[in-house]
Amino acid sequence: MSGCYIHIPFCAQKCSYCDFHFSTNHTYQDEMVDALCTELEMRSKVWLQENFETIYFGGGTPSILTPIQLQKLINQVKSNYQVVDSVEITLECNPDDCSLENLQKWKELGVNRLSIGIQSFNDDQLKWMNRSHQAADSLNAVKNAKQVGFDELSLDLMYGLPNMTLQEWKDQLLQIIELNPEHISAYCLTVEQKTALSKWVKEGKLVVSSNDQQSEQFELLVSTLKDAGYEQYEISNFARNEHYSRHNTSYWKGSKYLGIGPSAHGYNQTERYWNQANNKVYLNELKKGSLPETIETLSDFDRFNELVMIGLRTKWGVSKQQLFENSAPNEEWFQIVKNYEDKNLLVQTEEHILLTNAGRLLADAIASDLFLIDTSTPLSVL
Repeated sequence: MSGCYIHIPFCAQKCSYCDFHFSTNHTYQDEMVDALCTELEMRSKVWLQENFETIYFGGGTPSILTPIQLQKLINQVKSNYQVVDSVEITLECNPDDCSLENLQKWKELGVNRLSIGIQSFNDDQLKWMNRSHQAADSLNAVKNAKQVGFDELSLDLMYGLPNMTLQEWKDQLLQIIELNPEHISAYCLTVEQKTALSKWVKEGKLVVSSNDQQSEQFELLVSTLKDAGYEQYEISNFARNEHYSRHNTSYWKGSKYLGIGPSAHGYNQTERYWNQANNKVYLNELKKGSLPETIETLSDFDRFNELVMIGLRTKWGVSKQQLFENSAPNEEWFQIVKNYEDKNLLVQTEEHILLTNAGRLLADAIASDLFLIDTSTPLSVL
């Protein structure tokens, strides 16, 4: 099974922390939708044999599109690709876009999962983030979505925010639990270069949380959601009753995925491609009949390292069978694994390698230590 990701490169305004690719100029929105449809058609020749079980509209802010534009894109996927009847269609949306009218139209289009970017229930935090909504909009969005009949709701929160205390974070968690979604995503704030947040931090106008504070907030996140019945199935993602994001889970399990739109990535388990992260260049290339892409052929080591990186983030861990099909590490690699086991950061079963709760705090560092740079040498050792 495969997934289709469509990047919508438009937002109402720029969040202070965001370095994703988007534009606040909507004058060519129709032209962009036409271009996305063109790319879908062009790529179908190679992907026609795949069965797509997920369609994911990300961004940017996909909820900024009109229902007619969304319908056009969904129709284009279904007319050019094999799509299963039970397809999961996810739409990322801002709370202030979730009117009863919009929600009803999205549901009629076949959208059956919403990912709502709440980020915070604190209006002061939302203000410096330069979000386009207020806390009351988030509450109304969830209420409206449930009224219309959306059963699959994923709500996003952020922690590690400037001046956020542990008690404030706990209050945020209790508030999101009270909304009773089936899925919660929680991300730690990172200071990305060339963002307003980065500038403010350098100027001393904002002080982000320390690593210790972020670790405390992460541990509180995991324990609080566990007590409320949410399973941590990926480091930043929690679900009840196995209401996992089917689309994102396919990424983490190494499945193929088609990427459409400026800056989008695609992966067929042999090659990875990424599109131009420039709207004008993207549009011009498609007008010329060319795909606006760069292609990388993955080596055995690339695939090995990618499986380590994405697998360790999940509750399923890394499949040893899948991992060792790509490369056979030497004894030094297995000793690194053993050292992490001794530190209670990793566990091994006959079939998988998994992180412990303590290990999840160091996921990126552990993964990099298990990367291979050639047939006999790990990237680094303990």
